[in-house]
Amino acid sequence: MNTRRQFLITAPLGLIGAVVSCRGNEQAATAAPPPGAPPTFGTLPVAGPEVSPTTFAEAEKLAQVTMTPAQRTQAAQSWRTSMAAMLERRTGPRKVMLDESVAPATRWDPVIPGVVVGPARDRFVRRPVDPGPLPASDAAIAFSPVTRLSRWIETRKLTSERLTNIYLARIQRFDPKLHCVITVTKESALARARKADAEIAAGHYRGPLHGIPYGVKDLLDTAGIPTTYGAEPFRDRVPSADSTVVHRLDEAGAVLVAKLSLGALALNDIWFGGQTMNPWLLEEGASGSSAGPGAATAAGLVGFSVGSETGGSIVSPSMRCGVTGLRPTYGRVPRTGAMTLCWSLDKLGPMTRSVEDAMLVLHAITGPDGHDVASVPSKLDYDATAPVAGLRVGYFPKWMQEAPATDVDRAALKAVRKLGMTTTEVSLPDWPYSALNVVLFAEAAAAFEELTLSGRDSQLKAQVNDAWPNLFRQARFLSAVDFVQADRLRRRVAVEMARIFSQVDLLLVPSLRDEMLTLSNFTGHPSLTMRAGFVEVAEARSDWAPDAAHPLPKFAPPRRVPHGITLLGRLFEEGTVVRAGLALEHEFGVVSENPPGYE
Repeated sequence: MNTRRQFLITAPLGLIGAVVSCRGNEQAATAAPPPGAPPTFGTLPVAGPEVSPTTFAEAEKLAQVTMTPAQRTQAAQSWRTSMAAMLERRTGPRKVMLDESVAPATRWDPVIPGVVVGPARDRFVRRPVDPGPLPASDAAIAFSPVTRLSRWIETRKLTSERLTNIYLARIQRFDPKLHCVITVTKESALARARKADAEIAAGHYRGPLHGIPYGVKDLLDTAGIPTTYGAEPFRDRVPSADSTVVHRLDEAGAVLVAKLSLGALALNDIWFGGQTMNPWLLEEGASGSSAGPGAATAAGLVGFSVGSETGGSIVSPSMRCGVTGLRPTYGRVPRTGAMTLCWSLDKLGPMTRSVEDAMLVLHAITGPDGHDVASVPSKLDYDATAPVAGLRVGYFPKWMQEAPATDVDRAALKAVRKLGMTTTEVSLPDWPYSALNVVLFAEAAAAFEELTLSGRDSQLKAQVNDAWPNLFRQARFLSAVDFVQADRLRRRVAVEMARIFSQVDLLLVPSLRDEMLTLSNFTGHPSLTMRAGFVEVAEARSDWAPDAAHPLPKFAPPRRVPHGITLLGRLFEEGTVVRAGLALEHEFGVVSENPPGYE
């Protein structure tokens, strides 16, 4: 046995301490081992600051582990030659900077081995809807869904230029009270609109998004147009290339009119320009982090929008603002050119004013691009004319009887049965699903490591306990071992979801039920959040932790606001989810009501 290894194993702790104390920094000058001796752990050059048993005793409180006094002494005496050098990548002397385009080597695959998922064919069948006559007022045109706008543009009853000017005027009029737009792209939008009109007049119709003005959450790169992430340190950032999603929408003929707000670095609804407000209730935020897409779509400032979700950022603002949010299966839509918050969780998806609108947008942006390591080949099978009778819908009985479920959620369950779908009670193990967020916080802190270590995180407007600056700093003290264990728990949760979806085709859940919002993002299942009715609230709602020093506004009498439900589907089966959503949308009959004051 190598004599150094034998000594470290057999020598008493006291002797090791004495030897280490006497040698000081002489470890690096240890004589070379004889030829053929393998390298060993614990013999690296001394690195990092001195640590003591007290250091470990305090650190144990963070990690919630316990060592004996002897174990602390051993750890302290060997830390600088065993573990400290693992931090050299960022502490030096040989620092390695990681460009933001570099993804981790490991990739989350939501598909459980042995389970066949996703449709076997590509098919896309729209509803054969007559859009009716073009409305007389600009406001009525602005609030029309893409399913109708596209038919009017296709038949040249409406020009893209006129529609673009309508939305630009509405942005100028209403954004001062909503704070949902970061950058207006007026000149380029009008140029694209005129090009769309010319192409359509010449018989070159690209499809249902051709000539439709839209906005994207300002974490999607746009060539020559600022992409700020809603955060002060990046407000002057101007990318040189379009993100894949923006490029694909351009190819579909859509017209970008605005870069929309997001909570700074994709958290909640406060950005460097203020707080994005809910068009239905201006005393509260629009929720986040896709706050701008939610507010702008609800208020009729764009035809449709694209948001992103890591842990609820499409679902929550869709609920708050009363719009439809489609969170695609993880891996379906490439994220190339989009800000990374969490490589194994980030998803891009449509936010629209009707269910089928969301599928029209998804159809344009789906499929791998060869650059996002997480994007995978997948088929999109959607037939809006297919019946929903016989679809099996699972639900959690206990969840439907307690907050955050409401009478709207319970009525939706009855509507499912009325439409001929069957309902099945399902259950999940009572596990600590919030423990999965070790992955979220560790990946997010890694994505913005330079911001944290440079101190530029102090430039962010939100500095409360539950804002990114504090969370990124805290995340550095999460255990790497616990990260791996959270990843293993993630696989167990995915197996449980596969079990449930072997019994049902869909799940109907209260949209903001914390367990499902967390675990379904981690398993990568698609979700559709849609308006199902209205509720009354006596107090404004917030994404932020309660703060006694800044109480939220209260209302007497209570205010009427939209309330949505969420349908979850099997991996890559967005077509089934949207088909059921279409039937429910017609049954609910509430989608056409707009927030007051935006005519």
